[in-house]
Amino acid sequence: MLGEKKISVVIPAYNEEKGLPKVLERIPEFIDEVVVVDDGSSDGTYEVARAFAEKNPKVKVIRLERNCGKGCAMREGVKNSTGDIVVFMDADGQHKPEEIIKLVGPIVRREADMVIGARKVKEAGKRPLPRRLSNIITTRLIRLKLRTYVYDTQSGFRAYRREFLPEIESDRYEVETEMLLKAAKMGARIREEAVSMIYDPNREGRFGFKDVVRFMETYLKF
Repeated sequence: MLGEKKISVVIPAYNEEKGLPKVLERIPEFIDEVVVVDDGSSDGTYEVARAFAEKNPKVKVIRLERNCGKGCAMREGVKNSTGDIVVFMDADGQHKPEEIIKLVGPIVRREADMVIGARKVKEAGKRPLPRRLSNIITTRLIRLKLRTYVYDTQSGFRAYRREFLPEIESDRYEVETEMLLKAAKMGARIREEAVSMIYDPNREGRFGFKDVVRFMETYLKF
């Protein structure tokens, strides 16, 4: 409980048996609930999450029978969360749990309804060139549509006041775009806070051409 607000953290996880424990063990004490959604992993992600849940009643684990994508896992996480504020973060350790306070603080103080963890320039520069270019293009398109400046439109490290948490329709990586556009249409006060980022080159392969197509479809739809 933080400022009388219940805080839930939703963590979609796919084949993250190595990274997930490092995230869960660093979740701040003020977090009331952690919902881990195993997105049909083929490794020991579910077993690792269950081990934490057995030791910590704050941790809840949902297992999807098949891999249906990040957006799908986030949707299930929201369904099983109860917080007044919902935080989303990755399971691979790219986001620092200690920085969750940066995202929820402005919402608790009623200064914002949605807070994006904006990745620092020096950290963003470590990404492979194709990924950096795709982010630049998608970000500029979204700024154009919103008619406002958002530095990091694709960051998955975010917090929402429950009232401004959009219904998730997307199944995969286009989910960040969908939720940002919908929250803006709902009148959410959107704020960004600088956060650190640790990039794993091996993870970049999960984002491909089909995701670019899905982004454009989402951009035009919402």
